[in-house]
Amino acid sequence: MAETVGRLYGLPAADPAIAEMALETPPRRVLGDIAVPIAFALARRLRKAPRAIAQELAGALGSVDGVARVEAAPNGYLNFFLDRAHWAQRWLGDSVRLQADATSPSEKSGGSRLQAEDKVIVEHTAINPNKAAHIGHLRNAALGDAFGRLLRFQGRPVEIQNYIDDTGVQVADVVVGFRELDRQTLAGVRGLAGSTRFDYYCWDLYAKVTEWYAADPDPAKPRLKIRTAALHDIEHGGNDTAEMAAFIADRIVRAHLKTMGRMNIRYDLLTWEGDILRMKFWAHAFEFLKKTGEVFLQTEGKLEGCWVMKIAEDAEKPEGADAEDAENAEEQREKVIVRSDGTVTYVGKDMALQMWKFGLLGRDFHYRVFDESSPAPLWSTSSDPAESAAHPPFGHATMVCNVIDTRQAYLQKLLKQALAALGFEDQARRSIHYSYEMVALTHTTARELGYDAADDTGKPFVEVSGRKGLGVKADDLLDRLTGKAAGEVASRNTEFPRTCGARRR
Repeated sequence: MAETVGRLYGLPAADPAIAEMALETPPRRVLGDIAVPIAFALARRLRKAPRAIAQELAGALGSVDGVARVEAAPNGYLNFFLDRAHWAQRWLGDSVRLQADATSPSEKSGGSRLQAEDKVIVEHTAINPNKAAHIGHLRNAALGDAFGRLLRFQGRPVEIQNYIDDTGVQVADVVVGFRELDRQTLAGVRGLAGSTRFDYYCWDLYAKVTEWYAADPDPAKPRLKIRTAALHDIEHGGNDTAEMAAFIADRIVRAHLKTMGRMNIRYDLLTWEGDILRMKFWAHAFEFLKKTGEVFLQTEGKLEGCWVMKIAEDAEKPEGADAEDAENAEEQREKVIVRSDGTVTYVGKDMALQMWKFGLLGRDFHYRVFDESSPAPLWSTSSDPAESAAHPPFGHATMVCNVIDTRQAYLQKLLKQALAALGFEDQARRSIHYSYEMVALTHTTARELGYDAADDTGKPFVEVSGRKGLGVKADDLLDRLTGKAAGEVASRNTEFPRTCGARRR
């Protein structure tokens, strides 16, 4: 392209129009794969309309390797349509060569070219263990699983992790629901887990306890204080509340694994937030951050008594703030890492975990086998040395990819900022946020599922909300898809017996 522009208009390679030539992605695939706006940069100098320049360049380019065609758009853009078959074959050839290189001796080291230190950690799914998985979780898991498989196809060592937030407010809410609404003890919860579809039961209970908080007749909100007390007990451990929370989380995680197993999605390691706290990972990371001055104790204002982190200018505030952000919406330049009551926010816990993933923390978990029935053993972190077993090496990645929705972009930027502040700039660059938009329902779908979407009548969609119990459960979706597929197969092959379509749980 640069050679054609220079030759056609007599410009040197160092000319800014050539040296600073921009490449853009068209807003729609029908407009091409790459858009070049160079005609706009040349229009005034050549005294020609951008469209005329684009047409001249399209005619002068001729055949381009890997490009199916080049078109001059009416607005003056030069649009390139890639030869997808060409690039697919080239990519497959490179991948095959990479796999061969990974198993052939290296001239320099005498070992494999892709060493263990080239490992990529992909964390995905990360469902709060308080209710059944929904359709949005399926999308997260499908994206993460596909990404991990592509990396492995290229010969990269990959470790798939699933983060379990077993000490968060969502689990605390279900514990409060069992105690305050159902008046259940741990023994009663165990009985329910053995006699009901437990993840579905907790789905409904979570929505009920959310309504119970909102209906608190006391302006002082004592019901939310019950939640806070439960959260404290769960984080500190060694009490009945923590024991109930641990049981609920374990049973829900096992239900999630069965759901994901229906899509052939597997994991190498479950990382539990409770282990991060019990192993003092955050305390260790906290000392690092305090020494840099990046995290400091706020002594005035609404955040007095909190340990906060200054927000870099490029770490933009998220459009939809979560519950913690909502409390401090006016504090736009500082993020609470440790609350004034001493509890650690999810940001602090995630910072510690990100450091561990790169092998920068100087500490490690104990590990236990969580499930031996999988094709390969599924491992879990542990904070109990008595549970520790001989295990594969975990952590110590050269790249970390966190698959999580776009609402968490703010948090992911803070993780990168913390790593850079500690001097780990290379790891900050290799911290990848694989984001995606939230799942929403059409109003027609919402009505078909029996949901009251009155609050969303001003929007063209209905937002999925676990707190409201609004969403499509993953297993219900998979059941419906399986049933429809089985019906279609049966209608086209009447000689086959109808033996498929039932869910295996």
